[in-house]
Amino acid sequence: GTDEYSKIQDMAVTEIQPSAEVRKEVVLPDAEEDQTWDAPIEIDFASLQVVNKDIEGWIYVEAIPTISYPVVQGEDNDYYLHRTFEKQDNFAGTLFLDYKNTEQFESPNTIIYGHNMKNGSMFGRLTEFREQETYDTSPYIWILTPEGDFKYQIFSAYVAEVDSDTYTLIKGPGKELVDYAERMQGYSSIICERTAFESTDKIITLSTCTGDDSTRYVVQAVRI
Repeated sequence: GTDEYSKIQDMAVTEIQPSAEVRKEVVLPDAEEDQTWDAPIEIDFASLQVVNKDIEGWIYVEAIPTISYPVVQGEDNDYYLHRTFEKQDNFAGTLFLDYKNTEQFESPNTIIYGHNMKNGSMFGRLTEFREQETYDTSPYIWILTPEGDFKYQIFSAYVAEVDSDTYTLIKGPGKELVDYAERMQGYSSIICERTAFESTDKIITLSTCTGDDSTRYVVQAVRI
């Protein structure tokens, strides 16, 4: 599995060196001044779509740059549990969206599942956010898609019960989303910058196993 994903990264990922010539801009329409960031990588989605049309995007975690993988979405939450991006049987599986989420990370709460592999691959290093130092290194996660690149800020990291309200799929914009996000922020086991949520926010929930069948480790971030 590691060999396959290394090959995919070599094929599809280009690291971006910040410069005047190459720049990805993210503009906040409500900000007093436009704010821009450089996307740390560039993805060749055309090549990825040839390999697997279920590709929805690519995730990159700034504090743990080895978490840099394609994200797919299947017809259910079982297909990619133990199938790689190239659809080969493999315990490592693929990072995948909950099948009930809308495409392109446009759900109010998009859940991304991944295995906690002992060799550190997939979401094997996600639990490093148990340490405050990891968050302090960088609180940002990138989701890159064929339509655009989106930057998210982590607002909560904690252990959740498998049947907890963490896994609530919000139907649409509104007060339910704000109430949910504020509640999730209160669950955090580390200190995250306090966030004021809006009814139209987009949240990602990264979920991996803990070694205890009754719990999962979760990192949540909001699109900025």
